[in-house]
Amino acid sequence: MIADRWREVGERVAAACARAGRDPSSVTIVAVAKTHPAAAVAEAIAAGVTDVGENYAQELVAKQAGVTAPVRWHYIGRLQRNKAKLVAGKVALIHAVDSGELAAELDRRAAAAGAIQPVLIAVNVAGEDTKGGVTPAATAALIDAIAAHAHLRCDGLMTMPPPSDNPDDTRPHFAALRDLRDRLAAPARPLPVLSMGMSGDFEAAIAEGATHVRIGTLIFGSRPPG
Repeated sequence: MIADRWREVGERVAAACARAGRDPSSVTIVAVAKTHPAAAVAEAIAAGVTDVGENYAQELVAKQAGVTAPVRWHYIGRLQRNKAKLVAGKVALIHAVDSGELAAELDRRAAAAGAIQPVLIAVNVAGEDTKGGVTPAATAALIDAIAAHAHLRCDGLMTMPPPSDNPDDTRPHFAALRDLRDRLAAPARPLPVLSMGMSGDFEAAIAEGATHVRIGTLIFGSRPPG
């Protein structure tokens, strides 16, 4: 089942890339395994998944201990500073850094792990009170703050638009993140990664330049209860 769903998602990503005139290899599918067991992750890896995303630090640690197959781990949820030690230096990418204080803690923990930790800045493009992330206007300052840390590297930006049943409603938010990245990118900090788009709107995100799409339900099925 996971193999069939993974193949279907890959076909949809390829089709979305074709419509946008993009190479499908330019889009990384992050399979979001939130609440699904390690066995499901192992099944997904066997089907061809190369990147797995987790929302909770403790769950990430448990899954990493339970999955022996090689895979790139992503931390995609909001991260509390007191959980930074569980994540820094242990994942390929942290998607949602939203404060200078969190960046400083991640740098300290990455230094202790002897690692350079790639991160993305979470940008609250829509200005929703219920979501974390910095404002577009504050993004440049956080990029500078991250650049001051020897053990962090800012690879780009991420966002989560307001939920909508119509993917076209999310496109302006994705376009705004891409435009923000384009304004802030420089030769010394190219910010190549745009993490945006989930199961309901990833094709719209690809049309607007997403390099990483975070897809859970379409790959793993409905989340287990509890």
